[in-house]
Amino acid sequence: MTTSKIIQPNFAVRLSLLVVLLCFNWGQPTFGEDEPRPPAIGDKAPAWVDLPGTDDKVHSLESLRSKDVVVVCFTCNSCPYASDYEDRLIALQTKFVKEGLSAQLVAINANTVPADRMDKMKERAAQKKFNFPYLWDESQTVAKAYDAIYTPEFYVLNKDRVIIYRGALDDATVADKVQVKYVELAVAAGLMGVRPEIEKAGARGCGIRFNRTRR
Repeated sequence: MTTSKIIQPNFAVRLSLLVVLLCFNWGQPTFGEDEPRPPAIGDKAPAWVDLPGTDDKVHSLESLRSKDVVVVCFTCNSCPYASDYEDRLIALQTKFVKEGLSAQLVAINANTVPADRMDKMKERAAQKKFNFPYLWDESQTVAKAYDAIYTPEFYVLNKDRVIIYRGALDDATVADKVQVKYVELAVAAGLMGVRPEIEKAGARGCGIRFNRTRR
């Protein structure tokens, strides 16, 4: 009769396995019972109130209630990807106005490094002649509520302020190579009261510089 053996890994192997498991767990989002989960496609969009803008006014999502669609773009000054998209943001808002669409673009910056503070935001807005609100989420509360990761990263909200799209503006970082304009397609769907065919596309850009909390 043969007896099967259970081979016990040595200490080094067991330690390596433990490290792998810990790293895997750290990479997964975890939520406590009382913590809100990040919004998904089809969820109500987190609202914001009293965010200061480069126009020296405070802004809220509620103030856009007359618009059937709102496009939220998390962006900043310091990311080269975000800078490269600024002309496309201006063009998008210009399209809304020229075509009489009930849609509004709002840009939100959650970074707090010197290059992204309000004084620099005002300089950029004036230099580029932004035709949309450029708001500062200094507490980073709004960016965290949306689970935003990149600059730029876009969310399209319909009339009920439900998220119907999240991700990149389009399918190419270089403007003249763009073939699919994801956000514009989502806006068109939102204005018709339907969900877009493409609801999510990976955003490209720099990571939002979230402040570290000291323990």
